Amino acid sequence: MKQFFHRRVVAPIVALLTQGMTPEKIALSLAFGIVLGVFPVIGSTTVLCAAAALIFGLNLPAIQLVNYLIYPAQLLLLIPFMRMGEKLFRAAPLPLSLAQILSMIRADVPHAIATLWRAEVHAMSAWLLIGVPVILLIYFLLAPPLRKVAASSGFRRNEVDIA
Repeated sequence: MKQFFHRRVVAPIVALLTQGMTPEKIALSLAFGIVLGVFPVIGSTTVLCAAAALIFGLNLPAIQLVNYLIYPAQLLLLIPFMRMGEKLFRAAPLPLSLAQILSMIRADVPHAIATLWRAEVHAMSAWLLIGVPVILLIYFLLAPPLRKVAASSGFRRNEVDIA
């Protein structure tokens, strides 16, 4: 497992360091990839990560790799984001079992679509509240160890640090 982690996670990050990216840019790419990767709208994260990479000058392959690796967490966090959004908006909890959703769709398709969309808006609102602080937290947690890895691998800074 340790060799797998080193080969699949550590080695690609070190390779990025040797390609002229600063540890800070890598940390920011990883932070955005993680946080945007759990955005509670299935199918939207690839576009969001690409936009963030272009806007902030981040490494597109790194941010997309993290986005794809974090996908299971997006599925796991979808309902918690919905529940958090329900609490924020003091909305009635949406029945979220597959049988209940299918029953709701069979009974009234327009109402089901409106109800599910409202739940998504609540989930997105909850995500928006925690997204920026979590990006900053992840960045400040990852930047120092990445600087150490860069220093130990003989990395030379080619860009201005953002921290």
